[in-house]
Amino acid sequence: MNIIKARNSVEEFFYKNVSKRLFFMFDPEYVHDRVTNIGVLMGKFSVGRVLTRVMFGYTNPALEQTVLGIRFKNPIGLAAGFDKNGRLTQVLPSVGFGFEEVGSVTGEPCSGNPGKRLWRLKNSQSLLVYYGLKNDGCEAISERLDKLKFEFPIGISVAKTNDENTVDELQGIADYVKAYMTFKNKNIGDYFTINISCPNVFGGEPFTDPEKLDRLLRAISEKDTQRDKPIFLKMPAELSFDVIDRIIEVSRKYHISGFICTNLSKNRASEKIKDHSVPDVGGMSGKVVSDLSDNLISYIYKKCGKEFVIIGCGGIFTAEDAYRKIKKGATLLQMITGMIFEGPQVISSINLGLVELLKKDGYNNISEAVGVDR
Repeated sequence: MNIIKARNSVEEFFYKNVSKRLFFMFDPEYVHDRVTNIGVLMGKFSVGRVLTRVMFGYTNPALEQTVLGIRFKNPIGLAAGFDKNGRLTQVLPSVGFGFEEVGSVTGEPCSGNPGKRLWRLKNSQSLLVYYGLKNDGCEAISERLDKLKFEFPIGISVAKTNDENTVDELQGIADYVKAYMTFKNKNIGDYFTINISCPNVFGGEPFTDPEKLDRLLRAISEKDTQRDKPIFLKMPAELSFDVIDRIIEVSRKYHISGFICTNLSKNRASEKIKDHSVPDVGGMSGKVVSDLSDNLISYIYKKCGKEFVIIGCGGIFTAEDAYRKIKKGATLLQMITGMIFEGPQVISSINLGLVELLKKDGYNNISEAVGVDR
């Protein structure tokens, strides 16, 4: 552990004082695309994967758990929205992630929203995201992933294509079903996520309405008559608990396995926003959404216990952030923004810190801490 800590401290210093300063001089979407290309190259060859693992890897049996029949080496996953087109699946295990979620993937290719669509809110430790579900579409992405072998679990996040056509409910549902069944028929992915909460698309978030969600899940169930993989719902950050209760009832009806808590925040009045100028479009990640995420995790776990698996997402920068979500009821976690602000070594730092926190509290495995603060 001391060697890993020393390595991470050096890498954190270099990232924050050199790499991050350089990256933050340029447009964030430009930086993201360049870093993705580097990640693809490092994952393509075994020497790149080994080097990446030496730089960032960390494992410990205390972090391993089997969830819904899927084996996770650690609870920290990459959230959907970073690897939109499934190009980084070969390198991310070496970075230290325990799993990743590809997408969100739509029925048709989608160029996303026009103009600038990603901002750094530096004082708020947040990203403002207005991509609008940019991705290559389910057919191209499934073809890319079809012949690959994966070192860790892969989730496939599906959404409806961001265009005027899918504003119509039936066409929107058909688009979800197409994306879902394209991957299901090719047996790609260990679990699926139905993203009902993207704030940046034509028609808003219609399927956060429980009645419309019922029709969407019914359509998926009618097509996937032999379902053998878990399905999660990606939840909005700012729904009332009355609506959450109704979504839970619909989820029971269709045997949904769990919830991702949560997607981006749209509330410009949040006291978590420390930046003076915030564009009107898009949703905010990171520290802006952290309390909303924690509150929803706690609410669902207190209401349902372990009936549903909760994946906590939003504002994870440290092991303490991660542990708080676990103790509130999250079995697994996802992050993006913390990695952008802290550096890629933060994955192993969080995992190492979790091991120390578990030992301090007398737990032998991460699963023992889930929901202890309910």
